[in-house]
Amino acid sequence: MNWYDNAIIYHIYPLGFCGAPKFNDGSEDVTYRLDKVLDWIPHLKEMNVDAVYFGPVFESVEHGYDTIDYKKIDRRLGDNNSFRFICDRLHENGIRVILDGVFNHVGRRFPQFMDVQEKGQGSEYCGWFQNLNFGGPSPYGDPFWYEGWNGHYNLVKLNLRNVGVCDHIIDAINYWIESFNIDGIRFDAADCIDFDFFKRIRSFCKGKKPDFWLMGEIIHGDYNRWANPEMLDSVTNYECYKGLWSSHNDKNYFEIDYSINRQSGANGGIYRNLDLYNFVDNHDVNRLASTLHNNAHLPLVYTLMYTMPGIPSIYYGSEYGIEGRKENNSDDALRPCLHLQDMERENVSLYHHIVKLGRIYRAYPALRTGSYERIMITNQQLLFKKIQGEQTVYVALNLGDYEFDLNFQTHMNGLVDVFTATPIQVENGNAFVRMAPYSAMIIVADDIVNNEPEEAVIVEDKDTEIVVGAKYRHFKGNEYELLAVARHTETMEELVIYKSLKDGEVWARPKSMFIGKAGEERRFTKID
Repeated sequence: MNWYDNAIIYHIYPLGFCGAPKFNDGSEDVTYRLDKVLDWIPHLKEMNVDAVYFGPVFESVEHGYDTIDYKKIDRRLGDNNSFRFICDRLHENGIRVILDGVFNHVGRRFPQFMDVQEKGQGSEYCGWFQNLNFGGPSPYGDPFWYEGWNGHYNLVKLNLRNVGVCDHIIDAINYWIESFNIDGIRFDAADCIDFDFFKRIRSFCKGKKPDFWLMGEIIHGDYNRWANPEMLDSVTNYECYKGLWSSHNDKNYFEIDYSINRQSGANGGIYRNLDLYNFVDNHDVNRLASTLHNNAHLPLVYTLMYTMPGIPSIYYGSEYGIEGRKENNSDDALRPCLHLQDMERENVSLYHHIVKLGRIYRAYPALRTGSYERIMITNQQLLFKKIQGEQTVYVALNLGDYEFDLNFQTHMNGLVDVFTATPIQVENGNAFVRMAPYSAMIIVADDIVNNEPEEAVIVEDKDTEIVVGAKYRHFKGNEYELLAVARHTETMEELVIYKSLKDGEVWARPKSMFIGKAGEERRFTKID
């Protein structure tokens, strides 16, 4: 089994997450905005995140999906060295890195396209672009016509049957694997991409890293066409994305149960051999908190996503229930610049619920890869079980605004709701549960989550000691004075408070991120 079959994925849209300028005209100095993700590592670890899926990070003109250079980090985010440092720190913390591969189309400032603009039919790159011909002008006034993705002519569609194009993309992928050790690619607009291209990509990537993850964005269609042993490992599960929220809005659990059984049911599920990429929102659709009619259903939706077959993912900020809607044909509200200290004033109870879900997901293999079997269903209640080997986990949901008495047969003598550590009454093979309104339960025989042994005390290496009042130099050259060491009020994590010697601005950073471990490249170095 590969790592991604058991993964929890965190999705970040970097340009929005960092508050980057809307456009990149190439004149702005490199700005290391994406470095802020380093301060989120403790947050990701608390959520049991296994991999960060970064939306577009390659140099582009606007939103990242209009690529200029497949081998260069967008100057609005940083540079290749800073991103390499980010990848290294994530990997050191057990978090893998997935990049957004926008290989269906490029921006109009893509060098090979500009070569065609300059040289016309004399350009060696005329064959690189889909349906390019000189029989008439483009909507942008070029003396030739070309195909734009979905009618958007700022997105120039590539000809993925051209060997030169494929070689160019594979060379870029090889660069990111060898230089950054990335662990996977999400293919944008995968439903528009040539199958032979995917077959060649799979052969190359699996040859480099057998556990390299290949996931495609698919909106409609038979997922088996793209996710199979010759092409991709997984695709976006848009069918269940819709069912997850609409079954709650319509008070109709039959909808999502039908989709799950159709996809992954033990008897005839058409995708039961696939681990689909599950999500409740992303950079293209309204935030879940803006989609649900009743936000009391938020914990239920996330419980269902974590426990249904497939790979659960969180879109940055939605763990705190933030809202966001498409407005005036713009996705900006879906892709905001966020700061942890601001979000921690939002829906903290939802965040703690998702943290607990991550721990439960990690503790019970049946939740991750077990078979799905529905036991009981009404419009507003759902009970199913996940089974793997000798392990059985029951999942119960009550979306109603009233208490519900749930009775079911079980082969186990003792059960407990792992969310609350509350024992469940079991008599003569029958379990009796009174569910509160708007509640979710994960019922197990062995509550290892609430009975975990205390973590061993870690003795800090003397090389990581820090000195209040000392001067430190950042690896990019700036110098700082260390003012104090503090602790986070909730997590009790040690924080370093330091001041820029250049402009006096004061910063706080986790101590582990300030220094790093002994023997590793240090982000800050003490000035003797």
